[in-house]
Amino acid sequence: MNRRRIQGFLLTGGTQNVLRGICNRTRRPLEGSILVAPSLEAGLYEAIVAARAVVCGSGGQTGHMQSICRGRGIPVLRVDEADLARLVGEVTLHLESQSIEVGPEASAQEPSLDDLGSACAVIADLQDIRTINACGPKAKRVDSFFIREEFLCLAAGLRPLDALDGGPADIADYGRALADRLCTFVEALLPDQRLVLRLLDLRSDHAAAVTELAQVPVEPNPELGLHGARWLLGSTAYRDALHAMLGSLRERLGDAAGRVELSVPFLTDEEEFARLRAHLDLPAGLPLSAFIETPSAVHATAAICAAGASELFVGIKDLVQFYLAADRSNHLVADTYQTRHPAVMDGVRRVVESARAAGTPVRVFSLGADLAHYLDHLPTPDGYMMCTAELQQLILQSER
Repeated sequence: MNRRRIQGFLLTGGTQNVLRGICNRTRRPLEGSILVAPSLEAGLYEAIVAARAVVCGSGGQTGHMQSICRGRGIPVLRVDEADLARLVGEVTLHLESQSIEVGPEASAQEPSLDDLGSACAVIADLQDIRTINACGPKAKRVDSFFIREEFLCLAAGLRPLDALDGGPADIADYGRALADRLCTFVEALLPDQRLVLRLLDLRSDHAAAVTELAQVPVEPNPELGLHGARWLLGSTAYRDALHAMLGSLRERLGDAAGRVELSVPFLTDEEEFARLRAHLDLPAGLPLSAFIETPSAVHATAAICAAGASELFVGIKDLVQFYLAADRSNHLVADTYQTRHPAVMDGVRRVVESARAAGTPVRVFSLGADLAHYLDHLPTPDGYMMCTAELQQLILQSER
C-alpha cells in the first residue's frame, strides 16, 4: 500500500515536529496512541491525556479540551470529517506541514542511537541541553548542540538589529550579551561536548517582528532575500559585535571558549564563504563551518571544503523547499514538499560524498520519521542532527 497524505489544520502544537503512533478510535486511554475522534469532549479526557496527539473532525483553537491539550503539549490536528475514516493503523503526523501520512513506512528498520554516528542536537534554548544531558549515561553520545543566534536573542530578550544600528557601545553590549548567554550554555555541557552557533540569519519578515528602531526592508520574497551570509557580508557592525562576543568568551572561559564554534548560514558557494571569513576578520585558528541548504552550495561542496570549512551541516528543511520550489510552511503545497524526494536525496548524497572525499566532517539533519529512510539510502555521514525531543526519545530507548 502506498503512503497517502491527509491535509489538516493545526489547532495546538507540541514539542515534536513529527510523531508516529497507532490510531486509537475507542474512548479508552491507550498510552502513546494517536487519538481519533469526531470532536473533543470532556468524556474523552482520559483518552486524550494518554495520547501522543489527537486528530479530530471539528472544533477550534480555544475550546476547553484544546486548552488542556495545549497546556500538556499534546498536538491537536483537525481534518475533514470525511477523512477520519482513513485514519487506521499506524500514521505519521507532520506538524510543520499540518498533515498526516497514512500507510506503512518504506523501511522496517527501527533506527537506534548507534545509527546516528556522532549525534548533534538542534536546540532552541538552554533547557534543551539540560533535557538531553539528563537522559542518562548515553547522553554523552550527543557530542554537539546546534543553536541559531536568533534563538539566543529571543531567550535573552535582545533586539539584534536595533543594537547593531546603534553606536559602538550598543554593538559591544550586544556581543557581550550573546557571550553571557553562551557561557551559561557551556556550563551545562558534559565533557567533550561543544556548542555550534549558527550566525545571525534574520529574514526581513522575521526581523520586522523583533525590531523597534532599525529600518527593515520590505521584500517580496524574504526566503530568497537579504539574509544569511549575504547580509553578514554587508554589516561591519555585526563583525564588531562578533569580536566583542569572542573576546568576552575568551576572557570568561579561557581555553573552554574553544567549545563554542561558529557556522555560516544560507551560503551560496565557496567564494561567499571565503569573503565572509575575511570580512569577519576571524582569528586564523578559529573553526568556521558551513551550512549547506541551497542547491548552489550542494554543487559547490568540494570547493567550500577546499576554502577551509571546518565542518558541514546539511539543512534538509530549507534544501527541500529550494529544490522542489515548495514553501515548507505553506499547507497548500504540502504534497510537493517531500523530504525523501529523489532530487533531494541526490543532493544530500553529493554533499556527503564530496565532504568525505575532502576529509571534512559532515552532518545531515533528519526528521525522526525520515531517519530510517536516510540510513537505508544515503552514504554514511559523520553524524546526524535531530531536534531535541526526537533525539531524547532515541537516547531513552537505548537506555532500556
